[in-house]
Order: sequence, then structure tokens, then C-alpha cells
Amino acid sequence: MTSALQALDLTVALGGRTVLRDIDLQITAGRWTCVVGPNGAGKSTLLKALAGLLPCQGQLWWQGQPLGSIGRRERAQRLSWLGQGEVASLDLCVWDVVMLGRLPHQAWLDAPSAMDRECVQIALQATQAWEWRERTLGALSGGERQRVLLARALAGRAPLMLMDEPLAHLDAPHQVDWLEQVHCLRAQGTTVLSVLHEVGMALQADEIVVMAQGRVVHHGASQDAATHAAIEAVLEHRVRICAVQDQWVVLPRLSSGG
Repeated sequence: MTSALQALDLTVALGGRTVLRDIDLQITAGRWTCVVGPNGAGKSTLLKALAGLLPCQGQLWWQGQPLGSIGRRERAQRLSWLGQGEVASLDLCVWDVVMLGRLPHQAWLDAPSAMDRECVQIALQATQAWEWRERTLGALSGGERQRVLLARALAGRAPLMLMDEPLAHLDAPHQVDWLEQVHCLRAQGTTVLSVLHEVGMALQADEIVVMAQGRVVHHGASQDAATHAAIEAVLEHRVRICAVQDQWVVLPRLSSGG
């Protein structure tokens, strides 16, 4: 299978402390891969490193090309990023925030093209944020802002999309909407890599990367028993993964006295 992102001996140190060490990882193109693990495992750091947002040691390729050989503008065209806890100016209207996702495709100081406007409209409609297009970001709730930031990422139409905790502040119905968007992206050939705390939602992905203590301890298909065992292990066997009506669900593992 074709590789969309590949890391070899990837190591990241922050504040004098090694956060990621000796990561070897290959993300398959056109699939949805989810990164899971306990707090402090290095999930967000891994995503930022793969996106080229952190200094690191080792080798990193995007779509078979060394990251260092790709210019900044081309990087922005190839990869859309939705970070955890991202903020934008609360005075900007929603339309303008989402239009920021089209900047890599616009010449310097050029006005948005018809294609740009179409991409923004489609992204706003896909995230059910179209009716807020003239409102400021500051007038929205946390969940509504998250949907606008997702629309910004979608508007870029990049072949690679990295999302760190994209379900933050979203209620259950809009989490399902997000899942449907991911399936649509994958059907269009987009490579999606996400970090999720919601293990049950992560089990809907094609592949799962399991992390603990700054290392990748497992990478496999989401349906594999070995993947389930790895997830349960890094979560200290506090949960169990089982099949219910042809779907994998995560249940608490209660003590015998509970």
C-alpha cells in the first residue's frame, strides 16, 4: 500500500525532556488512522511532529518525499491541520475564518476566487455551520466554534488531514456528523490521521496506532484482536473491548467487588 506519512527513528525533545523516542511509523494513504493511548503518551506531540510543526530528530516523509524538500506553501496545500484547543480571532466572522483554509491556494493579495468561495460554502454546509456564516466566532459556543474550525480544515481540500482531538466540545449527534465527514473524506481518497480519547469512536477507524510513554507499542487494523489487547493493556485493563450487535464497543472492566 502507498504511504502517505512515514517516520523513521523519530525522536522529539521538549524542554529538555524526551517526549517521543525512536518512532517508526507508516500511515497508509487513503485510509483513516487513529492514535490512542493514555494521557501523557505523546499522542499530540506525534501528530505535531508528523505535521512538521515541531523540531525533531530522525527522518520524515510526506507522500514519499522528504519533508525538508517540500516548501512551506506546498506543505500547506498538501496538509490540513486541526489542532487541539485552537483559537482564532473572536472578532472574525465565520465565513472569514473558514476562508483562511483557502489561503495556500491563493496568490499573494489576490481576492478569493469562485472556487475558493465554493469550497468554503461546501465546508460550512458539511459541518452544519452555514447559518452562522455572518456571525463572529466570539458569538458561538465552544462546540459551534469547533465545527467552524473543522470547516476551515475541510475547505483546504488537502490530501492529508491531521486532527488532534477533533471531537472536543462536540455533543453526541455532532460527533456522529464528524464520523460521517471522515468517511466521506476517506471515500474521496483523503488520508485522515486523528488523535482521539474516545476509544469507541477510534475503533471505527481503519487502523489504530497505540501509544504509551512516548513510544508506539502497536499499529494494526482496528478490528484485530491484537489491537484490542494493546489498547486494553495501555489503559491498565480498566476497559474491555467487545462486540455488540456487530460493532466494537468499549465497556468498563469492573472489579469483582464493584
